[in-house]
Amino acid sequence: MVKPSIKSSPGFFETVRQEMRLRNYSNKTIKSYLSCLRIFTKYITPKHPRDVDSADIQEFLLHLLEEKDFSASSVNQVFNALRFLYVELYKKPFVIKELPRPQKDSKLPDVLNEDEVLRIFNSVTNLKHKTMLMLAYASGLRVGELVRLKIEDIDGNRGLIHIRSAKGNKDRFTIFPATMRDQLITYWKTYKLGFSGWLFPGNEPQKHLSERSIQAVLQRAVRLNNINKNVSMHTLRHSFATHLLEHGTDLKFIQELLGHKNVKTTEIYTHVSNKVLGKIQSPIDYLLSKNEIKSEISDKKLLTNHKKQ
Repeated sequence: MVKPSIKSSPGFFETVRQEMRLRNYSNKTIKSYLSCLRIFTKYITPKHPRDVDSADIQEFLLHLLEEKDFSASSVNQVFNALRFLYVELYKKPFVIKELPRPQKDSKLPDVLNEDEVLRIFNSVTNLKHKTMLMLAYASGLRVGELVRLKIEDIDGNRGLIHIRSAKGNKDRFTIFPATMRDQLITYWKTYKLGFSGWLFPGNEPQKHLSERSIQAVLQRAVRLNNINKNVSMHTLRHSFATHLLEHGTDLKFIQELLGHKNVKTTEIYTHVSNKVLGKIQSPIDYLLSKNEIKSEISDKKLLTNHKKQ
């Protein structure tokens, strides 16, 4: 008897969604995993996911890398979704256990210098948008954390912001600088906000401003200031961490503020910090300090030697 394909099983994705919800996965992760599984089920049709083996999954992952040109990080996300399906849901770890993961790309983040950050802030005239960009940088917030802030999350007396249900559904505290108090109070009074609810409401008061809206504001500011870097809202978070490091903040404290589970994730900022890299001297510095490179050769002689070569 031929088993039904995924097309004749309308409850598949809803079942996966419910199982992830029961395990307290974030909405963002659920959405991402379901998207990955839709790509997978489309590829293996008419087979049902229960009927595939390791060879089928390996063929699918290679298809994503070689034919669809997926990045290693994107394929790893698909791998995580498949791991949830087969290990957590189907209890068939052997299907995916021996499959290798694509090695992650080792790319360093673009970081804004302090002058570029100031230029961005000064070029934004809308009070709400300027306050959002300043707070994202001041406290090292992810864009999703920023737009979902509530007024009651700000503890001005203690200088803290309570980040609720952040990445991995974990709460944490980060700093709320005293220098941001006047800016936030001015914004709060101007927009006539109450003592609870969204700090940055959208057009409809019951909804917060969208991530896409503030991303677009930042992109306009970057273009206006002719900043030739790959800048997103996450760049403000990278810049926050890098500038803290450059001003002498211990890496362990930066890890706590960012909510990184592993300090190795935070260590990436040592690779982009001017303070760290600036301590390293090039070998030519030692040579020039000893005047060991003669510069008395005339331009005419140098040109003659060049032509002979």
